[in-house]
Amino acid sequence: MSKEYTVDFLVDFGPDGQKLLPVVTQDSKTKEVLILSFVNKEAFEETVRSKYATYWSRSRNELWKKGLTSGDMLHIEEIRVNCEQNSFLFLVQPEGKGACHAKKEDGLPFHSCYYRKINDTGSLDHIEK
Repeated sequence: MSKEYTVDFLVDFGPDGQKLLPVVTQDSKTKEVLILSFVNKEAFEETVRSKYATYWSRSRNELWKKGLTSGDMLHIEEIRVNCEQNSFLFLVQPEGKGACHAKKEDGLPFHSCYYRKINDTGSLDHIEK
């Protein structure tokens, strides 16, 4: 059986568990991409244990359980791993008002971190109201 078809979980977080692997987080119902973040072994294991998306914050250098302070938690519905077992897809059910830490004019979070698009002039337009 080739590596691509193995049923063994062979993800490598490095000898100390600190290697960061990318995670695409997607709304399980709408399939909208919400966040691109990173996990180390500790964050991944906490996600599996708690069933809530937990990442490694590179800016704060600490574990980050999404929504723990805001209430905008992301409940794990399914975890997928890519063919090379070096990135993840978290399919989640958002709990709260949005997934992004950036806020709209009304103070509510954007549903997704991808709330802007590049227009023809190279500027950014908001796509989420």
